Amino acid sequence: MAKLQGEDGATTAEYAVVLVAATSFAAVLMGILKSDAVREALTSLITRALSVA
Repeated sequence: MAKLQGEDGATTAEYAVVLVAATSFAAVLMGILKSDAVREALTSLITRALSVA
């Protein structure tokens, strides 16, 4: 397969973009999970699940 000219480093750049996107998503998710409303909902859900069993 012939390599296109000017494509050197394109894969590395794509990995960098994916890593930045994944890190941003993780930061947003952590912010959501640290909120009191979500923490209370998860605690309630886990408590109900454990009390049923």
